[in-house]
Amino acid sequence: MNRNFLLVGAGGFVGSISRYLVAVSLDRTLHPFPTGTFLINIAGCLLIGIIYGISDRNALLTPEWRLFLATGFCGGFTTFSAFAYENIHLIATEEYLHLFLYTGASIVIGFLAAAAGVFIAKQF
Repeated sequence: MNRNFLLVGAGGFVGSISRYLVAVSLDRTLHPFPTGTFLINIAGCLLIGIIYGISDRNALLTPEWRLFLATGFCGGFTTFSAFAYENIHLIATEEYLHLFLYTGASIVIGFLAAAAGVFIAKQF
Protein backbone atom coordinates (compact mmCIF):
# COMPACT_ATOMS: atom_id res chain seq x y z
CA MET A 1 0.00 0.00 0.00
CA ASN A 2 2.84 2.43 0.78
CA ARG A 3 4.24 1.95 -2.72
CA ASN A 4 0.90 2.99 -4.20
CA PHE A 5 0.95 6.19 -2.13
CA LEU A 6 4.44 6.97 -3.43
CA LEU A 7 3.42 6.30 -7.03
CA VAL A 8 0.38 8.55 -6.80
CA GLY A 9 2.32 11.22 -4.90
CA ALA A 10 5.21 11.24 -7.38
CA GLY A 11 2.83 11.37 -10.33
CA GLY A 12 0.81 14.12 -8.66
CA PHE A 13 3.97 16.13 -8.03
CA VAL A 14 5.00 15.95 -11.69
CA GLY A 15 1.43 16.67 -12.83
CA SER A 16 1.03 19.67 -10.55
CA ILE A 17 4.32 21.21 -11.63
CA SER A 18 3.40 20.59 -15.27
CA ARG A 19 0.03 22.24 -14.76
CA TYR A 20 1.62 25.30 -13.21
CA LEU A 21 4.19 25.68 -15.99
CA VAL A 22 1.63 25.29 -18.79
CA ALA A 23 -0.91 27.60 -17.14
CA VAL A 24 1.62 30.33 -16.42
CA SER A 25 3.05 30.25 -19.93
CA LEU A 26 -0.35 30.28 -21.66
CA ASP A 27 -2.29 32.60 -19.37
CA ARG A 28 0.36 35.30 -19.72
CA THR A 29 -0.28 35.65 -23.43
CA LEU A 30 -4.00 35.04 -23.93
CA HIS A 31 -6.21 37.03 -21.53
CA PRO A 32 -9.00 37.26 -20.35
CA PHE A 33 -10.05 33.70 -21.30
CA PRO A 34 -8.39 31.15 -18.95
CA THR A 35 -6.62 29.44 -21.84
CA GLY A 36 -4.13 27.56 -19.70
CA THR A 37 -6.74 25.88 -17.53
CA PHE A 38 -8.95 25.14 -20.52
CA LEU A 39 -6.15 23.50 -22.51
CA ILE A 40 -4.88 21.64 -19.45
CA ASN A 41 -8.34 20.18 -18.85
CA ILE A 42 -8.69 19.10 -22.48
CA ALA A 43 -5.16 17.66 -22.60
CA GLY A 44 -5.73 15.84 -19.31
CA CYS A 45 -8.94 14.31 -20.67
CA LEU A 46 -7.15 13.15 -23.81
CA LEU A 47 -4.26 11.76 -21.81
CA ILE A 48 -6.39 9.84 -19.30
CA GLY A 49 -8.40 8.40 -22.19
CA ILE A 50 -5.19 7.21 -23.84
CA ILE A 51 -3.90 5.75 -20.58
CA TYR A 52 -7.08 3.81 -19.84
CA GLY A 53 -7.52 2.88 -23.50
CA ILE A 54 -4.02 1.36 -23.61
CA SER A 55 -4.60 -0.34 -20.26
CA ASP A 56 -7.90 -1.85 -21.38
CA ARG A 57 -6.70 -2.86 -24.85
CA ASN A 58 -3.46 -4.59 -23.99
CA ALA A 59 -0.93 -5.02 -21.23
CA LEU A 60 1.44 -2.21 -22.23
CA LEU A 61 0.94 -0.46 -18.90
CA THR A 62 1.39 -2.24 -15.60
CA PRO A 63 -1.06 -1.39 -12.81
CA GLU A 64 1.74 0.62 -11.20
CA TRP A 65 2.30 2.75 -14.32
CA ARG A 66 -1.44 3.28 -14.67
CA LEU A 67 -1.61 4.39 -11.04
CA PHE A 68 1.35 6.76 -11.53
CA LEU A 69 0.06 8.21 -14.83
CA ALA A 70 -3.74 8.24 -14.48
CA THR A 71 -4.28 8.77 -10.78
CA GLY A 72 -1.04 10.58 -10.00
CA PHE A 73 -0.02 12.64 -13.02
CA CYS A 74 -3.49 13.30 -14.45
CA GLY A 75 -4.87 13.89 -10.95
CA GLY A 76 -2.17 16.49 -10.29
CA PHE A 77 -2.43 17.94 -13.78
CA THR A 78 -6.23 18.19 -13.74
CA THR A 79 -9.02 16.54 -11.79
CA PHE A 80 -11.30 17.32 -14.71
CA SER A 81 -9.74 14.38 -16.54
CA ALA A 82 -10.95 11.98 -13.84
CA PHE A 83 -14.39 13.58 -13.95
CA ALA A 84 -14.54 13.15 -17.72
CA TYR A 85 -13.39 9.52 -17.61
CA GLU A 86 -15.88 8.66 -14.87
CA ASN A 87 -18.65 10.10 -17.05
CA ILE A 88 -17.43 8.03 -20.03
CA HIS A 89 -17.55 4.96 -17.79
CA LEU A 90 -21.12 5.76 -16.72
CA ILE A 91 -22.11 6.07 -20.39
CA ALA A 92 -20.37 2.81 -21.29
CA THR A 93 -22.18 0.99 -18.48
CA GLU A 94 -25.47 2.67 -19.43
CA GLU A 95 -25.85 4.24 -15.99
CA TYR A 96 -27.63 7.28 -17.40
CA LEU A 97 -29.37 8.32 -14.19
CA HIS A 98 -26.05 8.28 -12.33
CA LEU A 99 -24.44 10.14 -15.24
CA PHE A 100 -27.06 12.87 -15.06
CA LEU A 101 -26.90 13.12 -11.27
CA TYR A 102 -23.11 13.06 -11.10
CA THR A 103 -22.56 15.59 -13.88
CA GLY A 104 -25.36 17.93 -12.87
CA ALA A 105 -24.58 17.81 -9.17
CA SER A 106 -20.85 18.24 -9.75
CA ILE A 107 -21.37 21.37 -11.82
CA VAL A 108 -24.17 22.99 -9.81
CA ILE A 109 -22.94 22.07 -6.32
CA GLY A 110 -19.34 22.78 -7.33
CA PHE A 111 -20.23 26.32 -8.40
CA LEU A 112 -22.33 26.84 -5.27
CA ALA A 113 -19.51 25.55 -3.06
CA ALA A 114 -17.01 27.89 -4.73
CA ALA A 115 -19.41 30.81 -4.28
CA ALA A 116 -19.93 29.84 -0.63
CA GLY A 117 -16.17 29.70 -0.14
CA VAL A 118 -15.75 33.20 -1.57
CA PHE A 119 -18.61 34.46 0.61
CA ILE A 120 -17.14 32.85 3.74
CA ALA A 121 -13.68 34.22 3.00
CA LYS A 122 -15.05 37.76 2.57
CA GLN A 123 -16.57 37.60 6.06
CA PHE A 124 -13.13 37.70 7.69
